[in-house]
Amino acid sequence: MNIRMMLLGSAAALIAAPAFAADAIVAAEPEPVEYVRVCDAYGTGYFYIPGTETCLKIEGYIRFQVDVGQNADHGEAGNDSDWDAFTRGQVQFTAKSDTEYGPLTGVIVLQANADASSIQNTKLDSAYLDIAGFRAGLFYSWWDDGLSGETDDIGSVETLHNSIRYQYETGSFYAGISVDELEDGVYQGSIDPVTGDFIADDRPNNVGVAFGIGGKAGAFSYQVTGGWDFDNEDGAIRAMGTVDIGPGTLGLAGVYSSGPNSYYSAAEWAVAAEYAIKATDKLKITPGVQYYGNYVGGGKAVPDSFDGLDDAWKAGLTLDYQIVDNFYAKASVQYLKPEHQDDDWTGYFRLQRSF
Repeated sequence: MNIRMMLLGSAAALIAAPAFAADAIVAAEPEPVEYVRVCDAYGTGYFYIPGTETCLKIEGYIRFQVDVGQNADHGEAGNDSDWDAFTRGQVQFTAKSDTEYGPLTGVIVLQANADASSIQNTKLDSAYLDIAGFRAGLFYSWWDDGLSGETDDIGSVETLHNSIRYQYETGSFYAGISVDELEDGVYQGSIDPVTGDFIADDRPNNVGVAFGIGGKAGAFSYQVTGGWDFDNEDGAIRAMGTVDIGPGTLGLAGVYSSGPNSYYSAAEWAVAAEYAIKATDKLKITPGVQYYGNYVGGGKAVPDSFDGLDDAWKAGLTLDYQIVDNFYAKASVQYLKPEHQDDDWTGYFRLQRSF
């Protein structure tokens, strides 16, 4: 009897032991999780940064492009190949938050280009803050705008500057003024009659003042842009307009420069026209033409004046095709003929995925 009781007591103890052990372990309470919230105050794509009232949007694109033309390879110094392929990746961060003065905006754009595995560069493509119409930082000027095709050549050689500007905007009109650092602009000089070398008067190290006015009225849009380069003591003014006509959009532009300067230096004057034809929902065809008076061409080394220079004309065709949403192909071919000089064919083919 005693042995039986001992055995039953041992069995009961073994059965109860796990229960007592389980009761001794207390599970920790899970931490509250703050999920990302959609911010719809500034349009699509924004979300709240967790723990803040700041809205953030991340966007960008991946581009593959093949350029063709004389000395098209810009990756290797001295390489005179007539074609060149490169790949680009760009990402943009836009942060917005409400203040008593209106939305406070900050933008950072990072861009990386690869001409080959061993030839790459990464740069800050834009970085600026914006509030109540004031903008300060590194950003593109109004002179970066142009017609929708690839034929027109009516902008600055370099349009990305450290600047400060104010722009007043309504729903259909804007007007603004900016002060631009032009250290990366053009510099005037002359050709040595003996050696044929370019002799620069001085490297750019000054400022410019630019203005922009534009808006829309029904099917018509317009923009007037001007700028004065204090270093080169010359300026330029440009007018553009587009209007919906028939199956496409007609664009016209004209520009005048008092002398080669950082805002416009390709010619003393130029006129351009294009017609962007909406052939289908996915295909756009844009032929364009331009005429230059007293043509200089591209590059940052320019003559002191436009006197004695020849004219030139240009024609081209650009095709845009939307393959699927956020993925498109573009092909462009351009022909340039300066007077008393050889003609020049250039073009490119591009694939781009945006997100």
